[in-house]
Amino acid sequence: MVLAAAASLAATKTPPAAPAPPEGVQTAQPAPAGGYPYLIFMPKGYSADATQKWPLVIFLHGSGERGTDIDVVKKNGPPKIIAQHAGSPFILVSPQLEAGPDGSRWDSAKLDALLVDLRRHYRIDPSRIYLTGLSLGGYATWDWALKRPDLFAAIVPVAANSENKAADLCVLKDMPIWAFHGDQDDVVDPLQGFAIVKAVDACKGSVRPRMTIYPQMTHGSWEPAYDDPAMWRWLLEQRRSVPAPGDTDKNSKKKADKK
Repeated sequence: MVLAAAASLAATKTPPAAPAPPEGVQTAQPAPAGGYPYLIFMPKGYSADATQKWPLVIFLHGSGERGTDIDVVKKNGPPKIIAQHAGSPFILVSPQLEAGPDGSRWDSAKLDALLVDLRRHYRIDPSRIYLTGLSLGGYATWDWALKRPDLFAAIVPVAANSENKAADLCVLKDMPIWAFHGDQDDVVDPLQGFAIVKAVDACKGSVRPRMTIYPQMTHGSWEPAYDDPAMWRWLLEQRRSVPAPGDTDKNSKKKADKK
């Protein structure tokens, strides 16, 4: 009877949490339900203190990295940079967008699902969630932030504009924004990128958006943007005074709006 009781107790015992991914390197992770597959970089020291929460940087790649080979995401932007900076003090998540027959766009609902799963499994500081993206991913950076301004401590759109023409840009008036663009960009009109930053600035929020225009630079403005230590210092200094809500689905957002 004692053995039977012990066996029953062992069978009902909650299994231990899955170990965190290796620290100081990027590893591929499968898509959570309703989300995207992703690369994750875990900072060194993550496992040393089970109570510490860490900043999260989410990077959205451009059209050239769509597909099923997750290593292609390391071609540009933060996943490329962090390979040379293993001591970076934040979690970096870089999802991959599938390739469609006519191209595909980032889906903010799937990004919401990914973020919910990340926050469920990793110790993420809800006041320090940052969003950045280049080109197609920069468009998605504007789009997701416009839909969910309650989530992010700061955004960094690079070589991008917003396709959400019906959005109220003033929802971003209190969000730290630093946009980057090349003045000779022949893919995304830099004047349109400047116009959205100017429109947010006209809302007279608590913080003025910033924009850096690189002279004689075409579409690849992400190279100097992500290579700039000042951008990273600025980004990691930003904190939300009201932490991001615990659930990022639309229903929780609607409930919050009614309060």
